[in-house]
Amino acid sequence: QVPVQESGPGPVKPSQTLSLACTISGGSITTSPYFWNWIRQPPGKGLEWMGAIGYEGTNYYSPSLKSRTSISRDTFGNQFSLQLSSVTPEDTAVYYCVRSYRLYGGYDYWGQGTQVTVSS
Repeated sequence: QVPVQESGPGPVKPSQTLSLACTISGGSITTSPYFWNWIRQPPGKGLEWMGAIGYEGTNYYSPSLKSRTSISRDTFGNQFSLQLSSVTPEDTAVYYCVRSYRLYGGYDYWGQGTQVTVSS
């Protein structure tokens, strides 16, 4: 198994930058052919794919969030991170880090999710 675990700030104020990290256990972030994704679920809505970083370090972003999203990785710490800038209450959601074996699908390992609430 390749457990993944999110960690994050909890409450965030509007206009701030949301930062989350995902720690990977039992496998390497550089192992082919995997992608490391951020997916979120706002209350009462479906899952939304935000973006991913591939095993070779290439970034992929949702067009609707690309201007505000940055995904990076720490190969030594076996972690990858999400930064979402200029947040609004509409960014309130449960955020998941997820491994996939292909881009835009093939999700096989999910973190437990972390609730992020954007509120003043």
